[in-house]
Amino acid sequence: MQRFKNILLALNPEMEEKAALDKAISLAKENGARLTLFSVLKEPPGLQGYSESVAQHQLASATTERKELLRSLMIPSHEDGIDVVLNVVVGTCFLEIIRQVLRKQHDLVIINAEEKEGIRARLFGTTAMHLMRKCPCPVLVVKRAQTRPYIRILAAVAPSEHYSKRDSLNPLILQLAGSMAYREAAELHVVHVLWHFSDHTGIQHTTEEAQEAKGQVTLQHKQYFDTLLGEANISSLKPHLHLLEGDPDERIPELVKEQNIDLLVMGTVCHTGIAGFLIGNTAEEILNQVDCSVLALKPKGFVTPVTLE
Repeated sequence: MQRFKNILLALNPEMEEKAALDKAISLAKENGARLTLFSVLKEPPGLQGYSESVAQHQLASATTERKELLRSLMIPSHEDGIDVVLNVVVGTCFLEIIRQVLRKQHDLVIINAEEKEGIRARLFGTTAMHLMRKCPCPVLVVKRAQTRPYIRILAAVAPSEHYSKRDSLNPLILQLAGSMAYREAAELHVVHVLWHFSDHTGIQHTTEEAQEAKGQVTLQHKQYFDTLLGEANISSLKPHLHLLEGDPDERIPELVKEQNIDLLVMGTVCHTGIAGFLIGNTAEEILNQVDCSVLALKPKGFVTPVTLE
């Protein structure tokens, strides 16, 4: 089972952080991991009008105050023997989080969902979306109201005939979803949504040949699905399998709602080695519709566009 050993919890004191903090402490304790509490200060407006010494003093004072706040949050965890590190920096939130990951080789970032309201309510705000696009390690975005252990976890995969040769993402999704389900004693669900090209051409296929061809594609994808599952070593969890047809950005959110899923594990980038390759349209549409925590993954070889310079 996958073990996280170097967890980064990004905290914003202006938000209710209990759900993310509880989850970070729980994962750190279960994995014997180091936990870094990380907070990013925005440079206070108007400092440019002061001398450099005054500006530095103001920033140092704000940093000390923020560290004390972080320390107060972690007092109970010291009794559990968790190795805790505090770090406060000044800058743009998502950039500094990714730079911290690059510097210290964190293997998991945890952040609270921002839960934007508006004409179309969304669970994930700007910082979370930037991290899910660009952070090189897995990102766990925790829904603020979700304080209970995860009861149902859904892994969304998209296997193909080429997955065994060049796909690192689908096995990783199943590995991490299985690991989380094992530790949380949760139900594991696995979904693959088969998108038929012929269903989106506007052409009516009524011939027997067309239906037979569609059936062959469905059979092939079932075989890909079965092969992926057979190599994932999750059979002991007795996963609930969902092989669906339609648009993934419609069917996956529907399944999340129908099954009352607490955590969705999915990939947000499908190509490797491409610096700055943005989140896929399908993944972004899914994220904008679900109402649960999300563990977002990148494939091996993903290159973040963020640098330490």
